[in-house]
Parts: sequence; structure tokens; C-alpha cells
Amino acid sequence: MESTYKTRLTSEQLDGIVQQHFNTGIQEYKEMIDGWANHAYFITKNDGQKVVLKIAPSNGIKLMRCEQHVMVAEVEALRLAAELQDVPVPRVLAYDPSLTLVSAEYFIMEYMPGKPYNKVKDQYSAAEQESIEQQLGAYNRRINEIKGEKFGYFSSKKPHYTTWKEAFLSLMDDMLADGKAAGVELSIRYEELERLIQQKSDVLDDVKEPVLVHWDLWDGNVFVEAGQITAIIDFERSLWADPLMEHYFSHFNNTPGFLKGYGRAVTTDSERKRRSLYDLYFDLALRIECPYRQYDNKEHIQWAIDNLEEGIQRFQSS
Repeated sequence: MESTYKTRLTSEQLDGIVQQHFNTGIQEYKEMIDGWANHAYFITKNDGQKVVLKIAPSNGIKLMRCEQHVMVAEVEALRLAAELQDVPVPRVLAYDPSLTLVSAEYFIMEYMPGKPYNKVKDQYSAAEQESIEQQLGAYNRRINEIKGEKFGYFSSKKPHYTTWKEAFLSLMDDMLADGKAAGVELSIRYEELERLIQQKSDVLDDVKEPVLVHWDLWDGNVFVEAGQITAIIDFERSLWADPLMEHYFSHFNNTPGFLKGYGRAVTTDSERKRRSLYDLYFDLALRIECPYRQYDNKEHIQWAIDNLEEGIQRFQSS
């Protein structure tokens, strides 16, 4: 998937960045095309070390509210997750928000082996997939054991709230405001959807403790090699939230292996109602991000439209 607002760097710019942080140059590099918003480069330094540079869209690009300040959020979340020591996340080696060398903030992290799970999933048997997803559940549970003080976006540059209900409704307000601003049409009126969300939101008060939630832990953000998870990446959309907001609890996944590894499933009436709110939020994000990221894949855009329409119908009947 390509978006047209990615920041692309020349070989000279990349070499200057590496010289600045490591006092050595670049032996070789290549663009990594899998990212959907930020852009990344795989770099081999002159000393042989392999690293990945990730750069944000340039200043002046119109971003969704949930995508603002996400690079500093990812850096901070990665550093927190690395403190667990038993979850395979890349170490942050450098972070530069100064815009002095290039027109956007960037960070450099260690290279992690493996291939995205979504690219190799079909090569594994059902039993092997269950084993991988059980590993993912256990790692996800460890990430969710990191406790916060307040709810909301992970970034300290964003507002935080004492209750999850306030925080989630603020996240949803941002999402719907972005949809309206981009002219995204829904299958029902925005006002009617907002009324339904408010009507169904009291269950959010059952969540009392903010924890670190990756939120975007789909198969493409899990690296696998020889049946073992080698890396968990892309913490940019992290939240202080309800752990049931994690992707593998969503209507897209929710597999037996993951639930076994995590040690929890969506079972109570409150949990099911909360998850229906989170599914709606995710389905809205998948649709509303299309015009902001200026996706050029018409099939994906149509899929996002259809998926949201089905999601709204599920939410109405939940």
C-alpha cells in the first residue's frame, strides 16, 4: 500500500544523518515499501551494522488527529517496551525531532530479523499459525502489563483523562471530526452515529486502569522466522487504554491461539459491548485514513468503504 505523503530521502541525506549520529557513512541502503504512512529505510553502515531509519511525513502535510505526534509516541513506547526485556522490540538508537538535517522528524532503530507475518502466514500450517499466535498473545499481554497514570493517546503532547470513557469519547470525536473534514460519507448521518456511541458508552466506565496498548498489532507488524516471533514493531498508534482494544481481540482476528497465549477472551456483556465500540473505531479509522493518506489503491478504498458499512450495521445491532 502506498500513500503519496511519505517523506523520501536522497542517498546524500541518509549518509549525512548516519554520519551525524554514528560518525560513519552508509555502505548501502534500500527503501522499505510496506509502511502505510511513515517511510522507512534499511541501512547497512560502513561498520557493517544494520539499522532502520523511520521518517515522518514532512511538516505541512495534513494528518488525522490520531496521527499527530505519533513519532515521539513510538520512540517513547518502544523504550518502555524494551524495558520489559522479554518482548522482542527494536532498540531506539537515535531520535531527531529538530528538522535541522531534513524536513521531518526521524528515528533510527536496530534492524530486527524475520518477515512480516502477513507475508508468510500461508507458509505455515494451522498448528504452526496457532503456535505463532499463542506467542503473540503472550507478548501482547506483557506489553499490556505496563501501567499508565491516565487514559488517552500515548504521546505526552496530547491531552489525557482520568476516566477511560472521557478518553475514548475524545478519540472517537477526533476520528469523526476528521471524517467530516475529509468529506467521508457514512451509511448513516454523523449525528445519528454520535448519538448511538454516547448511548452505548457507559460500559467504558468499567475500565479503571490505563495500560499500554499497541492498538495496531496486526499481522504486518509482527515479524516471524522459523515459526518464532522475532520482532514486534510500529508502536506509533499506542494508547493508554483498555487492553481489549488490541487488534487481535477485534472482529478481524480473535483467534484461539492468541487468546490462549494472552490468557483472556471477550466473555462478559460489558466486554462485548466495549469491544463493539472499539471495532467501530477501527473500522472508521480504516475508511477515514484513505483520503488523508491519499491512497492510490482503489480496491483497498472500496474494501474500507464496504467494511465500514458492515461495521456500522454490526454496531447498530450490538
